[in-house]
Amino acid sequence: MDLENYKQIPNSLEEHWMPFTANRDYKENPRLMVKAEGVYYTDHHGTKLIDASSGLFCSPAGHSRPEIREAVSNQLEQLDYVQPFQQGYGGSFELARLVSQHTPEDLNKIFFTICGSSAVETAIKTAIAYFKAKGEGHRSHIVGRERGYHGMNIGGISVGGMVANRKTFSNILMPNVHHLRHTHLSENKFVKGQPETGSELADDLERIAMNIGPENIAACIVEPVAGSTGTLVPPKGYLKRLRKICDKYGILLIFDEVITGWGRTGEPFASQAFEVTPDIMTMAKAITNGVVPLGAVASKEKIYDTIIEASPSGAIEFFHGYTYSAIPVSMAAGLAMQKIIKNENLFQRAKDMSPYFLDNLFSLKDLDIITDIRGYGMMGGIDIRFDERPGKAGYACFKKLFEAGLSLKATGDCLIVAPPFICEKHHIDEIIEKLRKGINLYMKDQ
Repeated sequence: MDLENYKQIPNSLEEHWMPFTANRDYKENPRLMVKAEGVYYTDHHGTKLIDASSGLFCSPAGHSRPEIREAVSNQLEQLDYVQPFQQGYGGSFELARLVSQHTPEDLNKIFFTICGSSAVETAIKTAIAYFKAKGEGHRSHIVGRERGYHGMNIGGISVGGMVANRKTFSNILMPNVHHLRHTHLSENKFVKGQPETGSELADDLERIAMNIGPENIAACIVEPVAGSTGTLVPPKGYLKRLRKICDKYGILLIFDEVITGWGRTGEPFASQAFEVTPDIMTMAKAITNGVVPLGAVASKEKIYDTIIEASPSGAIEFFHGYTYSAIPVSMAAGLAMQKIIKNENLFQRAKDMSPYFLDNLFSLKDLDIITDIRGYGMMGGIDIRFDERPGKAGYACFKKLFEAGLSLKATGDCLIVAPPFICEKHHIDEIIEKLRKGINLYMKDQ
């Protein structure tokens, strides 16, 4: 068997321990993808499936973009790796410049990481380093939010609020972490866009501050729209209220935009869509269209300046970094994606397609098994009625959707729909048609 066949139909499925997967169940009936192009995947049976969640929110420009492929290939021929410590590569400076043109206000200092999880770790460390440099090292507490997802490193799990993740590693979580209540209120079911009620939940931050002393809190981290937990859209005024409380007590506000960044809300970042500027912002996924791993953290200039100026000339100012920070191949993919964003006006395409997408997504509310639908921009969440234990219904429905020719992300009992921005209306129609077909197949088995 040649190398190409090994990649498509492996000799054994047993050795690979798959992430976030029901390994035993999967290996009884595997779903192997062998090709991706445009908005479609092809599995090892030759079946074409439409990509309803942009991979994993990663590929808004569609799959197999020749511009990115060629940029990566050309880069590998010229410079494959350079250590990122005390050396540099011109592409990282250029990508940082281009990224800073999209970030809000003065979030112009860009630190490259490996992925979204490492971006969150970096954001937390940046906040702690900033206050130490200011002489406020006692600010060591971090506030996250229930049902938040910030990756799978220890810091990200600690500030996150996904119950299964926290329970599994509860004995090694970070200390000094507190959580706001989530914003998924029962009175806001089947609301398209931002709910009218729930902004007062932001006051949890002030309650926590009064309980432990605001002078001890370094940062509050939230996703503008909670993505992996099922597209929880913030109530109107909620994020502005958080910003006001942070300003009142000198707390840094961190937005995790790993999912919402790069056009998912119709603007470059959700902070611009909701008109709230954080102090630190994470990004990843779509920054390279999902082709190679890359994460980044954007910080306000005052944060960078404070950390840099606190150290003597010639000394390392920030003791943090990764072997694969800003490696040339990732920079090449990121630079190529920047050209696609500009040349194809991807953010405007997402904004223009959003009303059609959301209207059609909410047309599924007549299905009895659906208990809620939410959506904003080009992302939506569909809750499936609970069955015996968390996640059972969602996973069973996910498999039926795959059978119907649809690839999407399922978390717990929620189906997450986030189409590529290059979708035409007929692609949205196909996604909705196959959602209905797959959910009906699931309902027939109940």
